[in-house]
Parts: sequence; structure tokens; C-alpha cells
Amino acid sequence: MGIPHVLENLNPVILAIPVFFILMGAEVVYDYFKQRKLYRLNDAVANISCGIVEQITGLFAKIFTVAAYHFIFVNFALFELETTWYWILLTFIGVDFFYYWAHRMSHQVNLLWLGHVVHHQSEDYNLSVALRQSTFQKMFTFYFYFPLAFLGFKTEWFVLMGAFNLLYQFWIHTEVIKNMPRWFEYIFNTPSHHRVHHGRDPKYIDKNHAGTLMIWDRMFGTFQQEEETPTYGITTPLRTWNPVKANVQPFVNLWNEMKHIPRLGDKFRLAWMPPGWYPSYLGGYRPPKPVDKTTYRKFDIEISPALNVYLFIQYLTVLVLVAVFLFNAAQMSTGLRIAAAVCAVLSVMLLGMVFEDRKKALTAEGVRFSVSLLVGVLFYTEGILPFAVLPAVVIFSLGSLLVLQRTAFHEVVEAE
Repeated sequence: MGIPHVLENLNPVILAIPVFFILMGAEVVYDYFKQRKLYRLNDAVANISCGIVEQITGLFAKIFTVAAYHFIFVNFALFELETTWYWILLTFIGVDFFYYWAHRMSHQVNLLWLGHVVHHQSEDYNLSVALRQSTFQKMFTFYFYFPLAFLGFKTEWFVLMGAFNLLYQFWIHTEVIKNMPRWFEYIFNTPSHHRVHHGRDPKYIDKNHAGTLMIWDRMFGTFQQEEETPTYGITTPLRTWNPVKANVQPFVNLWNEMKHIPRLGDKFRLAWMPPGWYPSYLGGYRPPKPVDKTTYRKFDIEISPALNVYLFIQYLTVLVLVAVFLFNAAQMSTGLRIAAAVCAVLSVMLLGMVFEDRKKALTAEGVRFSVSLLVGVLFYTEGILPFAVLPAVVIFSLGSLLVLQRTAFHEVVEAE
């Protein structure tokens, strides 16, 4: 049985997008005046790009993930629960409990780590990191919530409470808030607790897996108090701003590790063991190395201020178009939805490439504008956009390429 029609439009996360950007804007202004260097444009863009890819692919993934939950609920639920405030509250607690275990296992099983590692790749810690979500995470963890379906917790409750659980976690991705009141810190997840979770320092790794309620970590032995400021990111930094590569590279890394293990059984064991595990004949478990904070440098690529401005304007344009797409996707035909999704993912991927390689900037942007024009034509034929938009897209694209040619390309020529 498919997803109920009402659930196709049930996404508080998309509705909260304007609030996300208002709060990020406030944090950027705070950072500007305090000079704490919490934000870097390239890293923040990469974070948001990963979130865009996750939300777009989520439009299609929920056909499988939410539908699987709904199938269990309709066919195998043991109880028929009434729609009352206490059952809905218990749904929230249940979702949070199973989120803890899904999240914890995503750190302790290599295969599940592939679906979560993207969220930890940023070496900064600010509100944009909250939006850095993995494309594959739901596909790796959706079954953790099946006990709720067996017990009769309705699908719409599960979807809503899961969204609210995710929304709660937005505000805890900040260094602006040092600590909350002691009672709040004891019960709930807070910026201090979650900074620990994002630390790559050995004592911080695999700690504080809570979504909303910190009591789960205290109960099951994974709580760690924040002490010194964490070093953020993963033990092997990603070194790219490309959101597609960010999602694919962990799979490549695991495959490369498997190739160096001679025994077939140990190749499969690697997939189900914790990160760092190796067979004893290859040296056994390799613990994460302490971070030398005196020599540690974040991954960065310097580009000219003019190119930064160009990319910022282009990215704002893409953000507006993606937001329009996400808010209207439910009313689009499947073919149009797929075309728009491909265009959006390709756009953020190519912008990431421009941040990394100025020599390929013109080619990447030319491809992006060409694809955008094709999708614009498709939107026009479907009656969604007026014809006047198409000349506007052409003019904007050609103007952008001329500006880019005078920034990125000339800079490379002069450098050579």
C-alpha cells in the first residue's frame, strides 16, 4: 500500500526553510561583528548544497521509506491507537528513542556510517552544518522505526514527529550559545552536547547521539561532557566542495579498503564492523589519532573576492529556484519533478566545482546554464512558466558567463 495522499505534502522541514536562512543570516551578522570566523562561504555553500541534494532525493526516497513504515502499520499493527495528545507525545518520545539507536549504530557500523558520514564532513560548526544531511541516511536507517508501526503509531504521527525531531536539532549546531541552564542540559540535547558529537578528537568520537532527549546517552553510556573546544570534522577530511562527491566518496573509500583485505569473509566483516576495524593479520583495530591543534589546518581553496561575489549571487539564485521547486513539487508531474531534481542537483554540484577549479569554471557554468534552459523549456511546455521567462534565462546566463570570464578566467591567465 502506498503513502496516503495527505503525507505527500506533509513536510515541516521544507516549510521551515525560510526560518533556517533567517537564523543563519543572524548568525553571520553576529560572526561579522564578533570576528569569530564561524563561517566560510565555500564550506557553508557545500553544507547547504548537501541539504539541497538530500531534500530533493528525499522527495523520491520517501516513496520507499515512508511507504515501508505505512505497509507495516496497515498490515501488522498490533493495536489501534486513538488520536489523543498523549499518544502523539508518546510517538515523539518513541521516535526520539529509535533515532538514538539508528544514530548510534550509524557511527558504529561501517555500512551504516556511509549513510551518515556526510553530516560530519564539515570542519566548521555553525547553523549551516545542520542542513548538511546525507542523501542515503534514510535508506540505511528507516527500518529502526518499524517497532512503532507494529505498536500502532500512525504513519502521519511518525512522519510529523520525525520532522519535529529533525527541526529541534537545527539550533544546536552553533558555537554562539555556550551553555543552557543546568536542568535543560541534563534532559535535552544542546549546542554544548552536540559540539562534542561533531568533534573528531578521540574522546569525543561516538558520543552524544541524542536527537532531542539527552537522557538516552546518559542511560546507555554514550554521554560526554564538553571540555576543550572540539576539532570538527571526520578523521580523514573530505577535501571537496562537491555535494555529489561528498555522498559518493565514502562508498569509494570503503570499497578501496575492502580491496586491500584478501579474505572474502573479512571483506564482509569490514562492512559490519566499526570504523577503524581491520583483521588481526592486518594489524587489527586502528584507533583515531589525536589532533595536533598546533599544526591542524582546515581544507580551503582561495579564490578572488570577485569570484566569491559571483558565486554568492549565483548560489542565491539557485536557492530561490530550489525553494520554489520544493514548495511546488507535489503538484508537478513525475517527469517534470525528475527533470527539475536533476537540474537542481547538477547546479549545486557544478557550483561546487567552480569553488575548486577556476580553469573549469566556464565549462561547468556553461553546462549548468544549458541544462537550466532545457528545464525552463520543459516548464513552459507544462504550463508552469510563462514564455517570457525563457529569454530572461538566456540573458541572465550569457551575462553571468561574461562576468565569470572576466573574473575566474582572467585571474588564471594572469597567474600563469
